[in-house]
Amino acid sequence: MGKIVHRYVFREILVPFLFGLSVFTFILLIARLLKLIELVVTRGVPVLNILRLLSYIMPAFLEVTVPMAMLLAILVAFGRLSADSEMVALRSSGLSLYQLIAPVAMVALLATAATAALSIWARPWGNRALKTALFDLARTRASAGIKPQIFNDDFPGLVIYAEIIEATNDRLHHVLISDERDNAQHNTIFAREGAMVSNPATQAVTLRLRDGFIHTTDGRAGTEYQTHFQFYDVNLDLRQMLEGARQRERDPKELTLGQLGRAIGAKRAAGLPFLPELVEYHRKFSIPFACVVFALVAVPLGVQPVRAARSRGFTVSLVMIFAYYVLLSVGQALAEQALLPAAVGLWLPNATFAAFGVYLFGRAARERTLVQLERMQSGLVALRDRLLGRLGAEAAP
Repeated sequence: MGKIVHRYVFREILVPFLFGLSVFTFILLIARLLKLIELVVTRGVPVLNILRLLSYIMPAFLEVTVPMAMLLAILVAFGRLSADSEMVALRSSGLSLYQLIAPVAMVALLATAATAALSIWARPWGNRALKTALFDLARTRASAGIKPQIFNDDFPGLVIYAEIIEATNDRLHHVLISDERDNAQHNTIFAREGAMVSNPATQAVTLRLRDGFIHTTDGRAGTEYQTHFQFYDVNLDLRQMLEGARQRERDPKELTLGQLGRAIGAKRAAGLPFLPELVEYHRKFSIPFACVVFALVAVPLGVQPVRAARSRGFTVSLVMIFAYYVLLSVGQALAEQALLPAAVGLWLPNATFAAFGVYLFGRAARERTLVQLERMQSGLVALRDRLLGRLGAEAAP
């Protein structure tokens, strides 16, 4: 009988898990999707390239949404069992809450393993691939942001005008550039022609001008002068134009667990600061472990008797998710500023939720309903009824 019940509970968890994973991932992706759609509309980037970029950013979102979906699934599944009195029937047949934990433990372990794989390997891979793809996109479509016979200001500090642009080879003719990247000096550049040249080492694209002159106004010295050139390079950071990125050393978020360990060891031996790497190292373990503490809290909360199990489960899961990630954000920020040890800052939400879950689970296993939970649920129901009543009154003629 135990195996049949375990399979039944596992199926009850699976459906809301898939639903929650889809909803939470879509919600978090909305802002990024808008930016990617903008690239299609304003930059003419092919849809296939956008889908490829989307596949690279998915691991970072799934790392967060898998624990969230698991929490919602357990709350909804056990809430439905409790609301339909199936939990009472199961306990009457001799099964305790501890015996019902096996399918939950299986789901929690699977979610933990999936999140760990996403955190340790998939997210660093996605971040590296995204960085490379953005540069390739900028390199292959270097002139996409420059339109002929229009003053283009897509590049920070630069205004570029070209009379003619050959789309097949990214060659520009009769080029005028206003360069204000140096606040103390303003350059106006005239060139007979120019060409786009990519530099994979610096991940930048250079506009190489030929046969022209530069008119310089020096605000510090109060002078003006003119310089003729045969060749002159203007560096264009298209990554900054497309993504708002900046030149930087390799981000710890792009490193796997082994690479982080080696980077920490190398910087420690050289006497260099390694706090960002240490914070990311602990984050790769703390986020997957959230699946375990979420399961520990969700089971006793889910078995509390309620009428609307699904709506209550969704509401409680949102409150818990908000509380967890606020604690995580605060702890990570304090750790990055060296106000807390990295281990303390990154594991603070897990420790808090684990202690709360152990307390709730012990009470629920002894079949005691928490007065505080009843008050919270009553307050939520009263608030919902009041809002529905107000909306009904406003809709009435």
